[in-house]
Amino acid sequence: MFREVRDTPKQFNIEDVEGTRFCWVKVPKYNPKSIMRFWSFIVFAFKTYFAPQKNLGKPDIIIVSSMPIFPILSGYFLKKKYKVKKLIFEIRDLWPLTLIHLGEKSEKHPAVKFIGWFEKFGYKTADHIVSLLPFAAEHFEEVAGAGDKFVYIPNGLDEQVIKEEPLKSSITESIPKDKFVIGYTGTIGLANALEYFVEAAGLLRNDERFHFVVVGDGYLKDELLKKSEGFGNITFVKKIRKNQVASIIAFFDICFVGRNNSPLFKHGVSANKYFDYMLAAKPILDSNNYIKDPVELSGCGIIVKPESAEAIYDGIIEMYELGEMKLKELGKKGYEYVKKYHNISHLSGKYLKMF
Repeated sequence: MFREVRDTPKQFNIEDVEGTRFCWVKVPKYNPKSIMRFWSFIVFAFKTYFAPQKNLGKPDIIIVSSMPIFPILSGYFLKKKYKVKKLIFEIRDLWPLTLIHLGEKSEKHPAVKFIGWFEKFGYKTADHIVSLLPFAAEHFEEVAGAGDKFVYIPNGLDEQVIKEEPLKSSITESIPKDKFVIGYTGTIGLANALEYFVEAAGLLRNDERFHFVVVGDGYLKDELLKKSEGFGNITFVKKIRKNQVASIIAFFDICFVGRNNSPLFKHGVSANKYFDYMLAAKPILDSNNYIKDPVELSGCGIIVKPESAEAIYDGIIEMYELGEMKLKELGKKGYEYVKKYHNISHLSGKYLKMF
């Protein structure tokens, strides 16, 4: 339901979905690359304070889940207004650090200063700070002396709600069945370092054993398509539905995760693509620093240095030469790890302890 743009004729639009009440807030439309994105975030933060309490009920717990982080201000005032027991600030990405390290903005940039004020305010006023990143406490302590509020709850999955959908024949027919397929699914953006993945495809374009598949959309897709012009060993597939992800991963021999060589990631990572790959019992080629990510913790793949097409090339050759049985063993490690540590029952229990 969150992948669809909802109809919002009113300022606040109430909808009941399977016993859960949602309030969709009308905000200005924006281009992801424009300043209007921040304006839309601010409008949302302002309007949430005036959400119709008579239709939604009085809250016992308020959870502000970024991005954006601006609603932490309205969350704080709503806590005071309704005498709410706890305010929980859930940090999915570290802003404005992301803007500094990936957006290459100065620490003195107005947007960095502006977002930084909300970040510090949130850390100071929240009762708990939940983060998907295992080593985020150090950052919370450095910014606001709030490291003791940190609770680590990573992304999770619920197999009961995952209904595998078949793919269109046009997609399945575009993927070779007689080659060693290295696949990626997810956003095609800066943080995923896919330019090096595509460069590795270029290094292997004359080796008929291998084929690359990139599934998804994003603002860097056109650049990668241009970069790979003339390669005969890479297929780009448009964004598919969440329930189709497992169907396309089944065509991969190994799966790829990439990160930039950035201090941003020293606090850890928690991307859903890890769990999609691991649930499918696929081994992972991880172009990353050693930051205790799911691949390192589970032993379900190999790790090569980031921002290096040559390292990715070497990793692909190494995994190919492991053979089918060894790759299956790696995939099994990931499957067992994600079932144990990232199932919704386990993670929801950690949330309940905070309540």
